[in-house]
Amino acid sequence: MSEQSQSEAVKELEKIAEDIYRQIKEGKIPEMKIPVRTKNNIVFDIRHGVWKYGGNFGKRSAKKLDGAYMLLRTLYILDFIKEMIEQRKSSTLREMYYISEGWNEAKFHAQDESNNLVEDLEIVTRYMREDFKLRPEEDGARVIGNITINETNRKGVKKRINCRDDVGDSGYTIPYNVEREKIEFLDVDADFVIAIETGGMFDRLVENGFDEKERAVLVHLKGQPARSTRRFLKRMNEEMGLPVVVFTDGDPWSFRIFASVAYGAIKTAHLSEYLATPTAEFVGITASDILNYDLPTDKLSERDVDALKAELSDPRFQTEFWTSEIKAMLELKKKAEQQALAKYGLDFVTDTYLPEKLSDMGIL
Repeated sequence: MSEQSQSEAVKELEKIAEDIYRQIKEGKIPEMKIPVRTKNNIVFDIRHGVWKYGGNFGKRSAKKLDGAYMLLRTLYILDFIKEMIEQRKSSTLREMYYISEGWNEAKFHAQDESNNLVEDLEIVTRYMREDFKLRPEEDGARVIGNITINETNRKGVKKRINCRDDVGDSGYTIPYNVEREKIEFLDVDADFVIAIETGGMFDRLVENGFDEKERAVLVHLKGQPARSTRRFLKRMNEEMGLPVVVFTDGDPWSFRIFASVAYGAIKTAHLSEYLATPTAEFVGITASDILNYDLPTDKLSERDVDALKAELSDPRFQTEFWTSEIKAMLELKKKAEQQALAKYGLDFVTDTYLPEKLSDMGIL
């Protein structure tokens, strides 16, 4: 992130500390106002075409001991972030959790506590954790395709990389920071992006030359995609004009992977307009595919059934397509993996399945 955005983020964080101090000085019990982070508080943003948090707010108050401790931890984090930015250093979320061991009564008892507090600060300040110099633990996804970028390395030198010709079979790895000061898109000779859930299927498409044959940019999502991966997809879509399709397994958890790419995840709804690609389309395994292609299946677990039923009321799945497919899967009581397509041979997915579905969608 740029130094300007980091400086502005610090100012917003300082406002939080100043507000807590003001309340204490006025003899009030300090509190923070935070949007309720549940799917019941998600509304559709027509302007950006994504789902975002609505107007329901909760309070974190020092009236109770747990709330007082969280406000204390908040102040420690604010100071820690400010110090990092001033010293031009960064920290992973895991490192920050362990650093809190030296904060005495303010130390965290579990990393979920520190992660959630950072997300609260993103919501309140409208800045991202990357602006706070906090890095995720996970790497971004892998990319293979004829798209050329300039990546600025840690010494400030721009390196020109073609994500097909200048990389090995594993592809180009997306860094945690994918903003313009880090990555600049130079040129692309492809017609669309296909984001793939599993590593096995990504490697199958690479080995079969799907990127060159169908003029595609392949992106491995690594399951639930990292924020940098979703941001990279959004930038390719908006800046390079590439349609995005998402290819996943056929189960409720994979449907949610698509939803996080297209409409945003509940956990990061405050960043949906920054991370989500509303025009993304689903090309993954559906209940209809299980029947039409007679695919090998597994039985839905009770947890799967509960997840599918929950999706029927999830605002991200309120379309005729999703309602129909989810109900069909519940009736079928079956799910299927991407690799089930191998029933018809290793080339079936690239020679038949994807060309048929992508042609029906108008992508090919």
